Amino acid sequence: MSEPARLVDGVSGVGEGEERMSESEAGSGSGVLRVFGRQLKRFRLRAGMDRPEFGSLTGYSVSTIAAYEQGRRVPPPRFIDQADEVLDAGGVLQEMKEEVARAQYPAFFRDAARLEGEAVELWVYATQAVPGLLQTEEYMRAVFGMWRPLLDEETLEQRVVARLARQSVFERKPAPLLSFVIDEAVVRRPLGGWSVMRGQLEQLMLVGAYRNVEIQIMPLNREDNAGVDGPFTLLYRAGGDQVAYLEAQGRSTMVSDQREVQGIASRYGIIRAQALTPRESMAFVEKLLGEV
Repeated sequence: MSEPARLVDGVSGVGEGEERMSESEAGSGSGVLRVFGRQLKRFRLRAGMDRPEFGSLTGYSVSTIAAYEQGRRVPPPRFIDQADEVLDAGGVLQEMKEEVARAQYPAFFRDAARLEGEAVELWVYATQAVPGLLQTEEYMRAVFGMWRPLLDEETLEQRVVARLARQSVFERKPAPLLSFVIDEAVVRRPLGGWSVMRGQLEQLMLVGAYRNVEIQIMPLNREDNAGVDGPFTLLYRAGGDQVAYLEAQGRSTMVSDQREVQGIASRYGIIRAQALTPRESMAFVEKLLGEV
């Protein structure tokens, strides 16, 4: 999922000696980013380029190049393609592009992100916040801004970029089938303020009109709710494999045992039956929009 143009800046005067990282910065880079960074630096030095020259050829600042080489920042696919060509790396850097892209996600979500990209069907039950695939950028920033401990600005920006990139799922061909059931409390909780929430409700209306997407609201006044155990995601791959993803408090569980997954799938079917229909749900969201 690609980094926006705002992370690409002009060449600055930071020198080659800017090599040291703080302990916290060093710990924040994943192994794959450090490996990519070492390879990038090796090819740059082999080409006889210093960072200012390399930065001028790729359009990135010296400080950004340093961050990539030190594994402190996730390089976007466009940069990796440019670097491979400029440094005559023979495809070595490009071969790492997919793994580098996964590194932009929190460690607990990386496997789920890979499976999400392969899924032909995706079922989501949400109880705390609007599902990431349906979030607006403003809503994302509000959600990430509430994390504790607080995320630093660079990490927050990275998480937003990664989440926005996941939404390319709506552009895939053939289009996957996507089903979401969202607790009514979620669409009534004004995370980020009512102006942000209004934009988010409008986004639900927009995406809910897609032919391959069904969005349902689980009303608060339902006396029966099979989803009281909490949120979950079910992913179906082309080969027929079914996997469930559970997440809470920054920890995640991938469930692959087919009997257990089938039980979760059956629960989702009951939840869908208990919720408003997609048409009723869109009418509910439209009515809510008139109140905010």
